[in-house]
Amino acid sequence: MNTLTVKVDLYEYREVEKACRLAADKLGLDERVVAADLERLARELEGYAMRKRRGGAAEKKAVQLPADVRGKCIAFLRQPSLVKAIGERIGRGGIVGEQGNRLLLFVVASSYKMPDTLHALIQGSSGSGKTRLLDVVVRCMPAEDVRRYTRVTDNAFYNQAEDHFTHKLVAFEDLDGLREEAQLAVRELQSNEVLRSAVSVKDDRTGQITGGERVVRGPIASLACTTRGEVYEDNVSRSLVVAVDESAAQTARVIAYQDARAAGSSSRAEQGLHQQFLANCVRLLEPLEVVNPYAGKVRLPEGAHKLRRLHELYLSFVRQVALINQYQRVKDERGRLVAEVEDLRVAAEVLFESIVLKVDELDGGVRQFYERLKSWLNGRGSDAGLDFTQREVREALHVSRSQCSRFFIRLQSSERITSRYSGNLRKVCYRLDEPDDYARLRKGIKAELFRQIDALNESV
Repeated sequence: MNTLTVKVDLYEYREVEKACRLAADKLGLDERVVAADLERLARELEGYAMRKRRGGAAEKKAVQLPADVRGKCIAFLRQPSLVKAIGERIGRGGIVGEQGNRLLLFVVASSYKMPDTLHALIQGSSGSGKTRLLDVVVRCMPAEDVRRYTRVTDNAFYNQAEDHFTHKLVAFEDLDGLREEAQLAVRELQSNEVLRSAVSVKDDRTGQITGGERVVRGPIASLACTTRGEVYEDNVSRSLVVAVDESAAQTARVIAYQDARAAGSSSRAEQGLHQQFLANCVRLLEPLEVVNPYAGKVRLPEGAHKLRRLHELYLSFVRQVALINQYQRVKDERGRLVAEVEDLRVAAEVLFESIVLKVDELDGGVRQFYERLKSWLNGRGSDAGLDFTQREVREALHVSRSQCSRFFIRLQSSERITSRYSGNLRKVCYRLDEPDDYARLRKGIKAELFRQIDALNESV
């Protein structure tokens, strides 16, 4: 049998013409038949390359749950006080304490497949457990829908396939690992749900370089950790803020949990079962349209930072709580899910700490430090004097030198404390300015929120 091996560029006319003549002569074929076959091969290769550019391999099929697993998940999703039950499951999945924070992060994370997605920023000092919070909540989501990063280079987001981030949960273990260009891309995906970049494109036929456009589409839901929330003002305004509980009581709970694990009371495998169960429940949630008949009847505190965006986040959070409860909610004549007063109440309870943080000019970590500082000063007694030094505070509150210095700078800039030189001008002392009544502020905000929600219950 005659064979012929020829190297040919299918986009180069002269090479193709020469190959056709050679093949026809060598193999005894009609030159027009050979040309038609090569043209058909070029079209097939071009189609293959285009499919590969748009996503490479075929899309992954949706995970099909076995009937018994599906039945257990639906029964769980139909139980009363579902959000509370989810919180308990997350606790058994590996998070001790942090009841409000873990629920808020779960609701935010589960919004990735819905029309209105949410975003959260987890603030806390180094070693406070913020990455642990993120890790467990992310593991409670379907693995096929998660994009998780430790570090992102400048153009990484712009070079992904068009649908790589569409309806995905994107998690950043440390926001400091994102370059400025990458942070811009994340903000655009959060706000506008699409990235459009002008690029240079080489024409495969002619080799000519021309201008083109590359598009990467959202929407995304996102979770991110940082030790420096005040640095990321643009990110904070788009996100619900979570402050990790760094209290002594939480530290005691964490230590007790670590001791229990070391003693064999729980295992990673057992925690993984609870995480997988919640992920399966999320797989069964459908991205339905939600109507809130009570929109406009609950007002957030007027002193909140960027109130317009916060109000929009609150409404989106209510919608997501209703979506999580979709197996218990009725639909209107147009097939839309109808939110209930209970969804507003749950949203207010879960979001309360985040709302207070939006009202407070201090971020979560600084606020916790300031409250501990006030409590320590109140316990010193009048004979201890009014002045204090950073060293005294570090030793009393067990705070590192760098953290203490950062907190003091923030408290001075917000006029919570003042400094002065003492004696020989080498010792810097501090004094507490007129302290704010944070407890009273929290109580007032909470009372007003739930007064409005209780009024809705009475009108139904």
